[in-house]
This record gives sequence, C-alpha cells and structure tokens, in this order.
Amino acid sequence: MKRERKVKILATLGPASDTEEKIEALFLAGADVFRINMSHSSHEQLKNYHDMIRRIEERHGRPIGILVDLQGPKLRIGEIADPPAILEPGDTFVLDNDPTPGDATRAYLPHPEIFEAIRPGDQVLLNDGLIRLSVLEVEEGRIVTRVIYGGPLSSRKGVNLPDTVVPLSAMTDKDKENLDYACALGVDWIALSFVQRPDDVAAARKRVRGRAGVLAKIEKPAALRCLREIIELSDALMVARGDLGVELPLESVPGWQKRITRAARRAGKPVVVATQMLESMIENPSPTRAEVSDVATAVFEGADAIMLSAESAAGKWPVEAVMTMDRIAQNVESDPNYRDIIRSQLETRPEPTTADAISAAARSIAETLKVSSIISYTSSGATGLRIARERPEAPIIALSPKIETVRRLSLVWGLHCVVTEDPRDLDDMADKACRISFREGFSMIGERVLITCGVPLGTPGATNMLRLADITAEVVRQEQAQKQAPCAPATPPEMK
Repeated sequence: MKRERKVKILATLGPASDTEEKIEALFLAGADVFRINMSHSSHEQLKNYHDMIRRIEERHGRPIGILVDLQGPKLRIGEIADPPAILEPGDTFVLDNDPTPGDATRAYLPHPEIFEAIRPGDQVLLNDGLIRLSVLEVEEGRIVTRVIYGGPLSSRKGVNLPDTVVPLSAMTDKDKENLDYACALGVDWIALSFVQRPDDVAAARKRVRGRAGVLAKIEKPAALRCLREIIELSDALMVARGDLGVELPLESVPGWQKRITRAARRAGKPVVVATQMLESMIENPSPTRAEVSDVATAVFEGADAIMLSAESAAGKWPVEAVMTMDRIAQNVESDPNYRDIIRSQLETRPEPTTADAISAAARSIAETLKVSSIISYTSSGATGLRIARERPEAPIIALSPKIETVRRLSLVWGLHCVVTEDPRDLDDMADKACRISFREGFSMIGERVLITCGVPLGTPGATNMLRLADITAEVVRQEQAQKQAPCAPATPPEMK
C-alpha cells in the first residue's frame, strides 16, 4: 500500500460513506486518515466506524488514522415568531435574554457569557455571516446593535463574534463525554473546536492524558492572536477555513492559511488544510478549476494533509473526490517547481538538540548521496516528525513497535509507517531496515538507504545515530526467504 505522494488525505465519514465497503473504497482510493464528526455522530456510530476501519486496516496491513472532531459550543439565537424576519440595513436590532420568540426588531440570545464579554463597536454575525450587526450599546440583559448587512433571519441561526473572546470553554459536557469515549476506543486524534486561547488546548490535553494526539482547529480570530502558544501546546493544527472565513474578511484567509501552515511546520507539528476544497464534487463528478488550484496551493505550501468534508461524508461522488485529490497531489509533487518552493519555505536552523541535528543532517546526506529512502526507527513518533519537518526528497519510512505511534503518524507528510519489532542489535537494525525498504517498494538491489536510530536501541527519545546501508542481493534473498516461510504472518502481530 505504497502511496505515490507525500501529502496525506483526510476523508470525513457520513451517510455517503457509512458502510465497510464504502470506507474500504475510500481507503483504496487514497484516504490515509478518517474523520468522524461528533456534531452528527452518536457513540454507537463512532464505535461502528472505528471497528470497520480497524478491520480494513487488518486486511491490508497498513495503519489507518482515526480523527474524532468534537463539536464544541455552538452559539445560536432563539426562536423567531414568524420566520423569516427581514432585517434591513440601518435598522436597530436587539439581542436580549427574553426567551419569547423574536421578530425583525429583537431575538433571544441564550448565552449569558456573551453579554459579559461583548463591547460597543464589536461585530456580531448571524446566519453564517450573511447578516452583520455592529454593537451600539450593552445593557443589563440587552445588546443594542445596528444592522450593517441585512437579510432574512430564521430560528436557531448561528452567532459568530469575530471581535469578542467569549469566556466559554472549548469543550461542552457533551464534548467531554465524547472525548472520553473516543479515547477509550483507541482513536488516534482528537480535534478541538472553538479554540480561542492556549488554555483551551491545555484543558483538552489534560483530559486526553496522552491517549491520543490533540489537534487544535484554528477557526477563531482570537486564536490567531496567540497562535504561537497554541502551536506549542498542540500536537497538530487544522486551518478550519469555514468558520475562519466567516469571522475574518474572506480576502485575508489565504494569507492566514500560509502563515499557519509555515508556523506549524517550523514547530514540527502536522497541519491540515480543510473546508470546501472540492465543494462542487458534493453534486458533480468533477471539480471546478478554482478548486483544483486551491488543493494544489495547499500541497505546494507543504501542508501535511488536505481534508474532504461533505464531499466524502454526504456527497454523490465520495470515492471520486478522494481519487481527484490524490491525482492533484501527485501532479503537484512531480512539478519541477515543487521542490524549490518546499525548500524555500523553511529557513530556520534546527533546534540545538541531537535529534534535531540528526534529522537535518539526514535530509542533507540523503540529497547529496541520492539515497532511495530514509528509514527512521521511532518509538514515540518524535523522530519521524522531525525528519518530515525537513521535507526531504527521499521517501521516509517510519518504523515503530507501537501501533498507536504509526497510526498517529499516518497524518504526517511523507511518512510511510510500518509496525515492526525493535532490532536486536546494530546489524539487525540495518538488515531489518533494508528488507523493509525493499519489501515496501522503495529500494532495489544496488541502492543505498539512510537509517536514523538511537543507541541504546529501543530507548525512546535517544535518536543519536545515522547509518548508511546498501540493498544487497543477500538482503533480497533474506526477504524472499521470510516471505516463503510457512508461518510468516501477512500482517505484523501488533496490527491484529
């Protein structure tokens, strides 16, 4: 199951992809990680998805990542008496704590935290930003606004507050229950919505307790103001362009996408670009030219993963959407400009640690000697992340004895992950690496591989050695003999 691209594809599951057969078709088409949106999934559905994905993983012997996306707090107005109420530009509109149905002059806002935090001059967006209000006065239980952009308003429409940091936790009670259940199942990533401040990520990490990676969704302007601190506390980031495009001027979103992507890469954290990447494929079998360019831009920018939302969850062409994304990515990565663009994006020096220096040296040596692959023994996944951060031209094979590690690394740019036992000694380390590189289709007889590992062997966080090894006829003979052995398992035992 060797992919012909470095960027990973994250596909959302839903009604269009809710059977084992459909999920397997998405995986074979190119999906590396599956996203389960808890806004639309119950615990029973989550378990069904989880079990189907793990069976597919076992059949194909390739680790598959599972990401659970928490809903987060949803800010909405109350009921409208005779919808739709028509708000006209220049009118006064009041948001209050009166639960009676609203009209064209007022609406119920059932979130007392907003009344405490909002200030005159702040913007209030309703109905996905189609209606824009400017706050004139804040009184006890009342927010008086002027309508800037009007339109029809119906019951339970969403509220966005681009200028206001609302004193709400990023996790509701429902989110905490979903997080605990997902971690108990053994999912690989928890995506945290409504992140406004570093404390939101810290609270999620405390609850996760290392059982999964924590991915912070950047979708609020408040998060951009403390982006560096959020990156430090997160295991990965997502550029959630849907809500970000509602709360920011649309023309500023592409620039922020680049800044977030580059900041995450400098920190060695995976970054996912998401939302409306192939939106027209919800209905149509092929995307627009603009959508193809959008996907290509994310790949050129060096994103670790690109995501499909409704395209694979509820669209008419889920498999075709994955195949289209796969073709775009392969084409971009074979473009003559791709390497120059990727190389020019990261000019920072490696951190003054042995592991960072080894990873930077691995890229340099691999390019100088034109090795067929870089093979990284990584217990926790940290060394795999460091080498991926360098974006080397040579394929990267991440070897780990822990299935949890390789599943989590399936989100990371360029990593081909394999479960294998720790080597017995340095000779076994080289032989095993060469055999796996040959077996997985990355190397041929006469080619050379570059190996990173730590001595003493099997010690997490001890990466301190680089070794070159040749793919010899003896390596190939050993691999073929192992394949012909009557009790050789098709799938590593840890995968079962």
